[in-house]
Amino acid sequence: MIDKTEIESLIPHSGTMCLLDTVAAWDEQGIRCLTETHRDPANPLRWQGRLSAVHAVEYGGQAAAVHGALRARQAGQTAPPGYLAALRDLRWFADELDGVAGPLEVAARLLMGEGGQCIYAIQTSAAGRVLAEARLTIAPRPVAGESER
Repeated sequence: MIDKTEIESLIPHSGTMCLLDTVAAWDEQGIRCLTETHRDPANPLRWQGRLSAVHAVEYGGQAAAVHGALRARQAGQTAPPGYLAALRDLRWFADELDGVAGPLEVAARLLMGEGGQCIYAIQTSAAGRVLAEARLTIAPRPVAGESER
């Protein structure tokens, strides 16, 4: 199992902005993470004391980033910095995440990836109940000095 300290070494998020507690399992196709940060009153995504289910996208994005970093590390490389370029098919089945009693399970499944650009299917669930799902497209961040197209 990969703990929060190692997760923070893999992605640019740290402190309370690192939303994932552990990586429970991963392989070339995907990752499954667990977290209890949705109930933390100090969660930086809370607004007026609540954590909307739409924030499941950030949880899924972080899982995808960890997956990309683990795949790159396994290949003896470092994952290039990326950003969320597109969000598709977002569906949520709960209003808020902070009221979920148990841990969140955050899964990201790689659908396509090439040259730093990838598409993931993400899903956040708890106790076998799907709370949110979407598809994310992640694009490589342009290197300073390169022209953006």
